[in-house]
Amino acid sequence: MHYLFVNFKTYKEGTGKNALSLAKLLASFHDGAVQIIPVVQSVDLKEISSVVPLNIFSQHIDPVNYGSNTGHVLPESIKEAGAFGTVLNHAENKKDNEFIGLAVKRARDVGLKVMLCAESINRAKQLAEFNPDFIAIEPPELIGGDVSVSNAKPELISDSVSVLKKINPKIIVITGAGIKGAVDVSKAVELGTKGVFVASGIVCADNKESAIRDLLSGFPARDSSKLEP
Repeated sequence: MHYLFVNFKTYKEGTGKNALSLAKLLASFHDGAVQIIPVVQSVDLKEISSVVPLNIFSQHIDPVNYGSNTGHVLPESIKEAGAFGTVLNHAENKKDNEFIGLAVKRARDVGLKVMLCAESINRAKQLAEFNPDFIAIEPPELIGGDVSVSNAKPELISDSVSVLKKINPKIIVITGAGIKGAVDVSKAVELGTKGVFVASGIVCADNKESAIRDLLSGFPARDSSKLEP
């Protein structure tokens, strides 16, 4: 199984009605060969998950329980809103190990899958101790840019895959940062990861349909000419 995670962030194109439209477009390409996973804002989770037949991830949760936690993101609420999993420790919302450990535990308590983000091999090794389902390798300097990590730092990806396989072979390694097209995807898979974590390459694309089709064609045994929504 391969994975295409699409991070809606807080882009205007990935918020509210735009988020719903984009999630529906992503779902129209889903055929089971590649699992497409929108990563959406918590306020959009319920509406999207109720009508879009994809596994939806939240962008964040906090390690809190029911009670006096004003402004925090309660894991139970995220699960009830329809989330299948959550991202934690993205470069734009980094946390320390204590927070991550508690948040992963709370995610498990409510039945959420977990993707942790790492900027380096050493950080990936640390995060592997929390036994997440996924670790995304994302050097922050390449996030949102036009050069993908799979091309700029291929050794970071291949070495991360090798190291994490020894620590916990069940962890699925994902490539993030600067992923824009089929070549980036195919290179990421060639280096040993099981998918990519994309944001602006789809969410901010002028032609989102074309961008999705192009990225999907980079996965093994995919033909862009047959990827019609």
